Amino acid sequence: MKDKLILITGATDGIGRSTAARLAEKGYKLLIHGRNSEKLKSTKEEIINKTNNSNIDTINIDLSSLEDVGLKAKEIKEKYPEIYCLINNAGTFQKEKNLTKEGYEFTFTINHLAPFLLTNILLDNLKKGSPSRIINVSSIAHRNGKINFDNLNAEESFTPYGTYALSKLANILFTNELAKRVKDFNIIANSLHPGVIDTKLLRTGFNVSGASIEEGSENSVYLASSNEVKDITGKYFVKLTPASIDSKWNDPKLLKDFWEKSEEMVRSYL
Repeated sequence: MKDKLILITGATDGIGRSTAARLAEKGYKLLIHGRNSEKLKSTKEEIINKTNNSNIDTINIDLSSLEDVGLKAKEIKEKYPEIYCLINNAGTFQKEKNLTKEGYEFTFTINHLAPFLLTNILLDNLKKGSPSRIINVSSIAHRNGKINFDNLNAEESFTPYGTYALSKLANILFTNELAKRVKDFNIIANSLHPGVIDTKLLRTGFNVSGASIEEGSENSVYLASSNEVKDITGKYFVKLTPASIDSKWNDPKLLKDFWEKSEEMVRSYL
């Protein structure tokens, strides 16, 4: 495992931090992402002390800035030629409409556009590291998501939960189309619902608590490391099992159109 690199976004808190520690314990080489250098340093030290795995690097990226995502992704592309697994774990819930410096709505940017951009820039590395895996952390909230191509950027309306649900549905649409595009390169792509977990996002966004962080990381660890899923792709996992989604979210035209719209939104940073 020591030569297999796993990149985990949002690895300094909650589910991402637990995922990183558990995968380090299994002996993987890790590249952990955060947006706070001190938290990255302390997370790295904690994982090394806990697991005795010192094969851990860090990367600071502001996922709300597509420019920063593009620049840092290209640095990763050069420094780490082969990537075994990319876990797009980072997420946010914004109670008010905020725009990034590039003019995109904050929640949609961090939860969808940033991982879409990061993944596309690193596809060559994942091909070289194949058989490889891409994991997108979605949510059961996707069930309440609605696709309106005229409102992806909250141009017409914004509600905190509606925008969050859209971003989580976007994770699934992205995953389903991605799975088809990378299948011939021996790459699998799956999404997941981590459960209703006691994270900072849940407490600040919904003012409720949930199950343990460790339980929340189970799906990510399973999809990253288990041989049981090595031939499964384009699925949405709940409790370590592929779960059904509304059939309309597998419509080929919708998936293609949504991919092309996402690509259009990030094109300047690819």
